[in-house]
Amino acid sequence: MFCTIALFAFNATEAQNIQNNPGSNHGNKFEQLGTILPTPNEYRTASGAPGPKYWQQRCDYDIKCSLDEVNQKLTGSEKVTYFNNSPDVLTYLWLQLDENEHSSVNNSGYQTSSSMQQNVNVAMLDRADENKTDNGYGDKITKLTDATGKVLKYTINKTMMRVELPIPLKPGQQFIFNLDWNYHISDRFKYNGRGGYEYFPEDGNYLFTMTQWYPRLCVYSDFQGWQNHQFVGSGEFALTFGNFKVQMTVPADHVVGGTGECQNYQQVLDAKHFARWQQAQTAKEPLQIFTLDEAKAAETKKSSATKTWIFKADMVRDFAWTSSRKFVWDAMPAYVEGKKVMCMSYYGKEAYNLYSKYSTKLVAHTVKSYSHFTFPYPYPVAQSVEASNGMEYPMICFNYGRTEKDGTYSEATKNGMVGVIIHEVGHNFFPMIVNSDERQWTWMDEGLNTFCEYLTEELYDNKFPSRRGPAYTIVDYMKMPKDQLEPIMTNSENIIQFGPNAYSKPSTGLNILRETIMGRELFDYAFKTYAQRWAFKHPTPADLFRTMEDASAEDLDWFWRGWFYGTDPCDIAIDSVKAFKADVNAEPKLTSRGPAERGIDKPAVPAFDDISKVRNREDKNIKFLTDADTSLRDFYWRYDRGMEAYDSSYKFKTTPPSFDAMDDAAKQKYAGKYLYEVSFSNKGGLVMPIILQWTYADGTKETERIAVQIWRKDENHVKKLFVKDKEVVSVLLDPMKETADIDVTNNTWPKVDAASNFSIYKAKQAARGQSQGLNPMQKAAQK
Repeated sequence: MFCTIALFAFNATEAQNIQNNPGSNHGNKFEQLGTILPTPNEYRTASGAPGPKYWQQRCDYDIKCSLDEVNQKLTGSEKVTYFNNSPDVLTYLWLQLDENEHSSVNNSGYQTSSSMQQNVNVAMLDRADENKTDNGYGDKITKLTDATGKVLKYTINKTMMRVELPIPLKPGQQFIFNLDWNYHISDRFKYNGRGGYEYFPEDGNYLFTMTQWYPRLCVYSDFQGWQNHQFVGSGEFALTFGNFKVQMTVPADHVVGGTGECQNYQQVLDAKHFARWQQAQTAKEPLQIFTLDEAKAAETKKSSATKTWIFKADMVRDFAWTSSRKFVWDAMPAYVEGKKVMCMSYYGKEAYNLYSKYSTKLVAHTVKSYSHFTFPYPYPVAQSVEASNGMEYPMICFNYGRTEKDGTYSEATKNGMVGVIIHEVGHNFFPMIVNSDERQWTWMDEGLNTFCEYLTEELYDNKFPSRRGPAYTIVDYMKMPKDQLEPIMTNSENIIQFGPNAYSKPSTGLNILRETIMGRELFDYAFKTYAQRWAFKHPTPADLFRTMEDASAEDLDWFWRGWFYGTDPCDIAIDSVKAFKADVNAEPKLTSRGPAERGIDKPAVPAFDDISKVRNREDKNIKFLTDADTSLRDFYWRYDRGMEAYDSSYKFKTTPPSFDAMDDAAKQKYAGKYLYEVSFSNKGGLVMPIILQWTYADGTKETERIAVQIWRKDENHVKKLFVKDKEVVSVLLDPMKETADIDVTNNTWPKVDAASNFSIYKAKQAARGQSQGLNPMQKAAQK
């Protein structure tokens, strides 16, 4: 008989046209990227590897600075040695003055649309009114001389500073100059930004996160010359590798953490704390160098003396540090291919019950996991700082995750903390080592890092509810109106949906490549090749695209074209099924149950058991961290597994679609071969593999995969003839939700009505990562 299921098309307009023959129904989506990518040359090859004449600049810094806690001011001086490794003669240098972001007169000047709301934040009005005058923030340059003391000319253009060279700097030469500066440190909660201070009124103390704090060189590269785009805020940084020596003078009772290794712990720590530091070198569990009781005592006694901490870091692109008397500081070693990495955490009492248990172990887990997928972690330390923040720098990062005052916390807070620590520590690999240009291509660090974060979360706990990575989690973004979308290949400052575009879509795309298109073995080899080729270098998107193909023998231009250069979603529909020897007339029955009143949080397990989780469980070589280290199993580990009671009166249930089974008589009636001609439509525009799950009359299932190239001669409609030994009762497209198909109502045959929707509302949180409100831990304690 003949059976046809007709479905409605999703109308979409093109976001951009990068095709040679857009009027054709084929030959476009599989067209090679060709001239869209830069022409290969002796610096960057067609294979995606650095060329025989690849070069990059170097810049060394010797910095001394002093922190004035009372007046929230930083004063510094730096000796800068710039090496011209390029084949070009330079007549000037460009520096970034990132602190000018907070200046009312020297910021980038970029503005966005705004409107008057009925309820207006006073701080917002204060900032708007403040813009009329100089608010006093931003870098103040007090001295600029060459190595002989001769004054140098310079020009400040908003967040950039051009230094005029007294004589041209030829290839192979170096130039040394000295720079003195100061600035007022901003309140991060008032002025936003990645660095500044947080004030704790209940104990009268400060927590300083010193980032983008010194004038630093812009990147000069073979593919664009000076990268001196203004610093607006969302677009992060393009930076030059070099060696750092940094001396920070701070209040004597502060604990300091920074990029690299401290050179004078024995001088800045008393005998007791230095002995603990030495014990931590071989500790099996995080050892507290400064304890909670000591941190609480320090909060009540503020020293007027100072100490100078000295740090050194080699072959890094940046330097950041933190300082506060509020810190608990713990440490333990991790080992990557036999090399010791000191993993450390700094956190106040507000985060103690979370960070003391998880932070340093998560640092160690992240370093080891990323090393497995890329290259061995090369630095001697890795550090996590709780600062109600989320930002990354070489060997140190700032994260969030605070408890209730009683020490309990919600599962959302814990999972958010786990995710942000993995994410920010992971940034050591992308872009701190694989040093892409974040100012231009946010996705090259955030997207690649979020993908590796997902792999690492999966290896942490198979039930961890990762928000970015599985294909089904990107569907809501992919189905948005086209005027709210832009291609991944968009400058960071011009993105509307910044998180989905720069983080979720590229990381999801890489996971689709790994699990669905290339397979783990091919993908992992190619991805590792890219990471190793471009470690401590400056890659571009073309270098990634070309390497992934070069190392795998997979033609992926169709994928880069659709997923990275376009905005079309995946929406493949089953239009019709012609069945021979089959009489499939059974009507599907759908049962559903609406949401009940929402109460206490239910266990935060993933909504869908995605393919990565399934394969990771099946892989006998994988042992999840919470299985290897049972000390990481807390209340929520048990809660997610039904080992802690959950109040079912608050729980709402939904019943998935189900079909009436065919009876035995019907199964026995049809014998021999069965032929099925299935017609498919590409309604979304993005070509993807076709994955079919056949359900047979005997109840068995079979999954069949058709490579994406089936669309190469007709990108809109294809048909496929299948020969089966058994009768088919239903066909399901993309059963494991691997392709981010935005409309699953046209993925089934026979057609199944869509389930009713329900809404979930998330409570607002005050500080980032601050646990608030009644949580299951508190309720359990009340019993």
